[in-house]
Amino acid sequence: MIKRAFGALLAATTIITPLAATAQTEIRFWHAFTGRLGDLLAEQVATFNASQSDYTVAATHKGNYSETLNAGIAAFRAREQPHILQVFEVGTATMMAAKGAINPVYQVMTDSGLPFDPDAYLPAVTGYYTTAEGQMLSLPYNSSTQVLYVNRDALAGAGIDPDTDLSTWQNVDAVLGQLKEAGHSCPYTTSWQSWVHLESFSAYHNVPFATQANGFDGLDTELAFNGPVQVQHIAKMGEWARDGKFVYAGRRNEAGANFRSGSCALFTESSAGYAGVKAEAQFEFEIRHLPYWDGVEGAPQNTIIGGASLWVLGGHDAAEYKAVAAFMNFLSSPEIQAKWHQDTGYLPITMAAAERTRAQGFYEANPGTDVAIRQMTAKEPTENSKGLRLGSFDQIRAIIDEELEAVWAGDKTAQAALDTAVTRGNALLRRFEQANR
Repeated sequence: MIKRAFGALLAATTIITPLAATAQTEIRFWHAFTGRLGDLLAEQVATFNASQSDYTVAATHKGNYSETLNAGIAAFRAREQPHILQVFEVGTATMMAAKGAINPVYQVMTDSGLPFDPDAYLPAVTGYYTTAEGQMLSLPYNSSTQVLYVNRDALAGAGIDPDTDLSTWQNVDAVLGQLKEAGHSCPYTTSWQSWVHLESFSAYHNVPFATQANGFDGLDTELAFNGPVQVQHIAKMGEWARDGKFVYAGRRNEAGANFRSGSCALFTESSAGYAGVKAEAQFEFEIRHLPYWDGVEGAPQNTIIGGASLWVLGGHDAAEYKAVAAFMNFLSSPEIQAKWHQDTGYLPITMAAAERTRAQGFYEANPGTDVAIRQMTAKEPTENSKGLRLGSFDQIRAIIDEELEAVWAGDKTAQAALDTAVTRGNALLRRFEQANR
């Protein structure tokens, strides 16, 4: 199990000390970014390195999110763990269970003596990575939520008013029919189907994805995303797939290229997709709130965050952790956070960064770029909508993906697919619970 691998390896890990001849303290930062996001991360690192002469950050791409997490585990086996590891949100429970392998951010900041005010961060963002006592375990470096991207030119070309109301799935359903009748080959597509259409969908409709407050209250949680609201939604998407109104492109963000090229009219995706859409789209686009099913009590509630956070790994010395703290202070500064938010579409992690962005007129000049933060903060989160903390969640997502693909192919009903996903996923949760007691 991951906890045992981290824990045992931590005990055997040798403390690494900087060479006496080295003028700067170097810290290693492993991440999963490529493309435009990778370029922007490299820009941040270069800016930090040039801003002072005491520390240097060496950033290295380690593959996609799953591969980066696995690389971190393998590095412990080789006693070559980085100082900072970017871990996607579904790996949160795994990292929390490996307590001996991590150095919590709040502890790193406290020990460094550098300024650190946890109240400066947006609770809707940091809550996912914070203990019940308010202690920040990891820095929510790139937090996003799901939004609806609209190709306004495609709607107009199909004789549809580009300003038509798409706030509900009922309205989306009608528009998809109009697009199909007009001959559009891809009325709708989506990225990250489990994240958008089950995980955040459940939160947005204030129904549980799992018991025990979606895993926040204990490891003895059971999956519950096969309820009537979720089944109704997946069944409708199955109908859209059958009728050619929904075109499935893949489990991650393969559909992004189809929207950015103008092939698809509507697209549910991370708010962080803004960077790519803005850079590539040769059409007029718009960002809207994620749709909800009208008639579901409590909807819309709030969506949940995705993306990743930065975990500080154990086995390094105090001077190196002070360098880590300085880098995280830099990443949290209003100037850097505001620019990151504006460049990428990721949520600003501090109130100061959000206020700075608004004061600079960015939201007014770029309509829709504030949708993500408004969607996340409009309502106080409930136990169904504050996030998910589930062990083996990456593997559970793979099960969900497999079962949803059976629905899109017409091989299973929504109820049968979700029931099977819950049963298979619960088996993984029980193994995780047993290993982490």
